[in-house]
Amino acid sequence: MRSMPGLRRAVPVTALSIILLTGCALPLQRVATPAPAALPTPAPTSTAVPARSLTICLGNEPNTLYPLASPNAAARSVLAAINDGPIDTLSYDYQPVILEKIPTLAEGDVQIVPVEVKAGDTIVDVEGNVVLLAAGVWIRPSTCRGDDCIVTYDGTSTLQMDQMIVTFQMRGDVTWSDGTPLTADDSVYAYQLDAETAEIGSRFLVDRTQVYEAADPATTQWWGVPGYLDTSFMTNFWAPAPKHAWSQFQPAELPQIDIASRTPIGWGPYQIEEWAAGDHITLAKNPNYFRAAEGYPKFEEVVFRFVSDPNAAISELTAGHCDILDPSIRLDGQMALLSQLEQSGEAHSTIVPGMAIEWLGLGIVPGSYDDGISLARNDRPDILADARTRQALALCLDRQKAVDTVLFGRSTVPLTFVPLDHPLYNGNVPAYRHDPAAGIQLLEQVGWRDTDGNPSTPRLASSVANVPAGTPLTLNYYSTPALQRRQVADILSQSLAECGVGVNVQYFSQDDLYAPGPEGLLFGRRFDLIEYAMSTDAVLPPCDWFMSSEMPNAGNHWVGTNVTGFKNPEYDAACHAASLSLPGEAGFGEAFQKAQSVFAAEIPAIPLYYRLKVAAARADVCHFDLDPSANPMWNIEAFDRGQGCQ
Repeated sequence: MRSMPGLRRAVPVTALSIILLTGCALPLQRVATPAPAALPTPAPTSTAVPARSLTICLGNEPNTLYPLASPNAAARSVLAAINDGPIDTLSYDYQPVILEKIPTLAEGDVQIVPVEVKAGDTIVDVEGNVVLLAAGVWIRPSTCRGDDCIVTYDGTSTLQMDQMIVTFQMRGDVTWSDGTPLTADDSVYAYQLDAETAEIGSRFLVDRTQVYEAADPATTQWWGVPGYLDTSFMTNFWAPAPKHAWSQFQPAELPQIDIASRTPIGWGPYQIEEWAAGDHITLAKNPNYFRAAEGYPKFEEVVFRFVSDPNAAISELTAGHCDILDPSIRLDGQMALLSQLEQSGEAHSTIVPGMAIEWLGLGIVPGSYDDGISLARNDRPDILADARTRQALALCLDRQKAVDTVLFGRSTVPLTFVPLDHPLYNGNVPAYRHDPAAGIQLLEQVGWRDTDGNPSTPRLASSVANVPAGTPLTLNYYSTPALQRRQVADILSQSLAECGVGVNVQYFSQDDLYAPGPEGLLFGRRFDLIEYAMSTDAVLPPCDWFMSSEMPNAGNHWVGTNVTGFKNPEYDAACHAASLSLPGEAGFGEAFQKAQSVFAAEIPAIPLYYRLKVAAARADVCHFDLDPSANPMWNIEAFDRGQGCQ
């Protein structure tokens, strides 16, 4: 809470008492009175300038401000104002904030050194699992980067494996908002908290960390478990936690106590002043911000209000009660209204393609095929096995119309799993733009015939491999009933019909669509076509989404991203090679290029469009710059309004 100003002292006023003598027989006598003294002219008073305040409206209330307790999107926006960085992700690249630089192999901040290992030591095996070294374990000895040099451990020998060491150099001018210097010990303390309290699903990096330590007050070093070479090594810096403020508590207590979950101190441009549950969070300017000398932040106060309804949020924006609408408010269904406000000059919308891709999954290998295809058991005929059929579907789908109509042309149609402006994007992959004639030609090649000359009826299998003759090319299209998806499904099903592909659109609740396998539609691989979204926070392309090892099945408890059942050794090899190459090494990126080529030829799923990050602001707000890969508040210290924008 902001401290209350002290009570004003009462100023004593001296009153002149005048005694009137009345009722006396004595005659009145005139008494000369002195002329009144001239009153001093009051000094001119200055009008107090109100503190500059910015109001940002969030789509919901933060679930916690404890960074290690899975904060939701709204919480991450607030935390970005409290903690600047420590590393920003901009345009698919990393930018240092409280680090002097991003570590690189070329400059020696990243080293790969041979280290001796023996039976019983913790290592990472060839499949990326953390295991104890024992007889029969497959490992890559030192300098081995491929599969041709893998060895099987004999159980007794001492041998060498590669270990990665990454050094992070922190700025020396950063303090916590209470003035305490921020040091490497605070980052190590954050690692210790994470190591002690992280749940199983969040322990990937912790489990592959052998040592994380402070080399000096401004330097941390990360030592990986032998055998683990991390392609995202530059992010293995734990965001500092205030050891001086939190260490008196047990780690398990921190998620529940206010000092960590509701009023944590940080090093960023603002500090928590008040959290009014259900209504707002008020932040005040941090006087100890390390960029204060540059004139940041621009406001004395930032208020985060909670407004879940998009229509109400837009009304609050136009009424001046919100200066910025955060992307956590679902504004993607309000594109038309935002466009009108932009044209009238009442507001400006900020819209960028996000990191999430809307996919049309193709049921190449349904879950029922895992024990063999049996038409007698009512298994679906193998109608999507031929890559040419999948290519034809991509050509027949009018994805651009969906983008132009439903998303007002503000998104783009992806060609692979890599954004078009990503440095590792392969510009040579085919686009599969809407071309019904080319799609029909491919369907004819596969053996799907228009036997009745009526394009409105589904084609029939004539000579399609492993598909009984006469089988209609009719596909079930599953989706959720959200308005945007209904509109998209309508456009796509109509465009498929132009190629003679019958479509039966069915809508399911999110719970049903995303239910666990084997019963669930998506993870149980029980679909022909299914619309779903996948996203990543990583900068490197997620080629592992479609590796055969990621296919949900009984063996992995139906967990995985490769829901289409795609299996391709060439793709697996390329993606696997990509995981073994490091940024800064010769040839880095070539495997990603290869994986994209195989993906585009085989089409395990059809990328429809990038989901939008949509925000809005008053017309006089500036420097609110959305980036596809960044937190929407990544540069909140620079947000400005009015004259500061000129």
